Amino acid sequence: MNQRSFASAEYALKKKRTRRERFLDEMERLVPWARLEAAIARSYPRGGRVGRPPIGVAKMLRMYCLQQWYGLADEALEDTLYDSQSMRDFVGIDLSRESVPDATTLLKFRRLLLANDLTRTLFDEINAHLGEQGLLMRAGTIVDATIIAAPSSTKNAKGERDPQMHQTKKGNQWHFGMKAHIGVDAESGLVHTVIATAANVNDVTQAGALLHGQEASAFGDAGYRGVDKRPEAKGPVWFVAMQPGKRRALELKRKWARLLEQAEQLKASVRAKVEHPFHVMKNLFGHRKVRYKGLAKNQGQLFTLFGLANLVIAKRSLLDIQARGAS
Repeated sequence: MNQRSFASAEYALKKKRTRRERFLDEMERLVPWARLEAAIARSYPRGGRVGRPPIGVAKMLRMYCLQQWYGLADEALEDTLYDSQSMRDFVGIDLSRESVPDATTLLKFRRLLLANDLTRTLFDEINAHLGEQGLLMRAGTIVDATIIAAPSSTKNAKGERDPQMHQTKKGNQWHFGMKAHIGVDAESGLVHTVIATAANVNDVTQAGALLHGQEASAFGDAGYRGVDKRPEAKGPVWFVAMQPGKRRALELKRKWARLLEQAEQLKASVRAKVEHPFHVMKNLFGHRKVRYKGLAKNQGQLFTLFGLANLVIAKRSLLDIQARGAS
């Protein structure tokens, strides 16, 4: 019995399954791995006769997903894989036969994805898979944006902040970074469109680009006032929230005011679904700060994050579909 077998036997005998193990088991079942691997394989280098053959797409893709789920830097992921049996099992690494791919290998893989616009392809493939399961509808869209902070310090080699990031004021507080604008399916809460801009870009200017063109209705918060007058956002019927000050000033003793308040509550109940992808990205995946310089790299990561977030949001429905298929 080799070293791997002893380690596996000891690991298998433990009585408690951790939350990490349960999550990775679910993702192993829910991510359309074969579909994503095939999309990457078309641009992935093939080994020649000379030199070490490249690590397989399956392992690199799983490492890349682990990095997104747990917010790990390249070196931190390498160390974590050496420490965690559950993560090594997920990737398919046997330390008795091979070492963990190093941080440089993961960096090259990420650059390959960016250079070939493959993170957008992964996002599209995940959504195509969800659409085939009947989970991505096309009747309505909710639009919203969130600020993702970037380092504001100038204590670096160039003595300057990222020129593609900007500051903006939200409430009484200033923020420096970028904005993630998303279009979300009003029925399922799944993200169908992602755009990254500097933080100072007004939300309403991106509303038209967040539509897929087939929706009959669209929803936005008070920041999207006047969107129905913009030519690029024409098509759906827009339901935009009333300004908070005007809503607070409603005299609810009057019947017309109560009806307006009820309409605002209905619009808010629909818009609430747009917060779920932001919650998964920021709180579950821990992506509260940009990891790279420039908008292109960060938008590339957003495609992956929101694609994986869609699988988390649709988890219960996907597991039910699998259970019905197995019975």
